[in-house]
Amino acid sequence: MTLLYILDVAAVAVFGLTGALVASRSQLDIVGFIFIACLTAVGGGTTRDVLLNRDAVFWVADPSILLGAVLAAVAVFFTAHRRESRYRAILWLDALARAVAVPAGVGVALGMGQSWPVVLVMGVITGVLGGLMRDVVCNEVPLVLKQGEIYATAAFAGAGAALLAVWVGLDLRTALLICAAVTLILRAGSIGFGWRLPVYKSMPPRADAPKMNADAPEKN
Repeated sequence: MTLLYILDVAAVAVFGLTGALVASRSQLDIVGFIFIACLTAVGGGTTRDVLLNRDAVFWVADPSILLGAVLAAVAVFFTAHRRESRYRAILWLDALARAVAVPAGVGVALGMGQSWPVVLVMGVITGVLGGLMRDVVCNEVPLVLKQGEIYATAAFAGAGAALLAVWVGLDLRTALLICAAVTLILRAGSIGFGWRLPVYKSMPPRADAPKMNADAPEKN
């Protein structure tokens, strides 16, 4: 059992929990819970493996991986009503899942000898895309698009930290651990301490700016 396999299994289980919790907010039936949990759990990893032309998509090579998402969906279906704030649980579980999924994406890309831009993108895709699919399908505002949220940025920074660790000569296991730590710290800071990215704010027009008259003839 390799480290990358363990990371993929852990990401599937935790992302499955977030998918099922979002399904509970949408009041879906048990089949809907399982579908959303599995979509969230394997969406990012599947896209990664297809883009990298991997021999087999990770869950196709070992379908038992899906069991973690299915069990998570069933467990949440029968227990979600006991939580007072499911949204808060979604945020923290999503952060934990990302801290596992981003190193998985980085590790797969590095193991295939990909260049550093590809490694960065695969880390972000593996960590972000499943959650994006989940939110879109359940008609939620995607977390990745919320103003100022450190979401995809955390995945990008974690992947970059792993590349830097490999560049200075650290072994892959240590690099992936650093990746997980950076990703989790940044996302947790955004949730717990309100860390935000600057957002674009449009400027009001200047008072002395000339006004366009739609009825005025054009000058040649």
